[in-house]
Amino acid sequence: MLTLGGCDPGPAQSAPSDAELAAARVAMVREQIVARGVTDTRVLAAMTRVPRHEFIPAGQRSSAYVDGPLPIGHGQTISQPFVVAFMTACLDPKPGDRVLEIGTGSGYQAAVLSGLVAEVYSIEVVEPLARRAKADLKRLGYQNVTVRAGDGYLGWPEAAPFDAIIVTCAPDQVPQALVQQLKPGGRMIVPVGPQHGVQDLILLRKTPKGLETQAVMPVRFVPMVGG
Repeated sequence: MLTLGGCDPGPAQSAPSDAELAAARVAMVREQIVARGVTDTRVLAAMTRVPRHEFIPAGQRSSAYVDGPLPIGHGQTISQPFVVAFMTACLDPKPGDRVLEIGTGSGYQAAVLSGLVAEVYSIEVVEPLARRAKADLKRLGYQNVTVRAGDGYLGWPEAAPFDAIIVTCAPDQVPQALVQQLKPGGRMIVPVGPQHGVQDLILLRKTPKGLETQAVMPVRFVPMVGG
């Protein structure tokens, strides 16, 4: 069924057109993101520009712009659009930044970051998802994103340090390897908490005096697992 705006219009319809998908994306940003308080104009532009429907299985594309996560296989999901926008805005991405993402998933978050920063390095522990995301990002022209399969707990030491790190899966505590790979003055956004319960989305800043941490929102993410 066509559920572009998150509601059921009735009888099943044909696959949505490019124009319908573009309109649904604009409505998503207006109704799901701006309405909930995200005001960063660069982030809003990126969310409007990136085709979320290209990062989910073809059979679900008519649901691409609903207000919620969607399954992408292997027990993983593509995050709710508001959560992607909120986490990206919290990270305060700058055009010259080099960003590490832990948990590539579909590649959608990396695509959003691609237009906001200089380089994105993304690690996915599930190898088939890493391969698919890498192929989709290349197909769609995101040339400044590098994806590899690996253990996110270890980070990407040979590419470190990073201006910012975004973690899209939930560890029990912040991995120290990621803290070490963050530049002085760098930012990290990470959901922390139990596997079967509410987690805290934590914003960290690396200062000369140590880490400043702030819990910004309760969330539920898939657990972070090692490779």
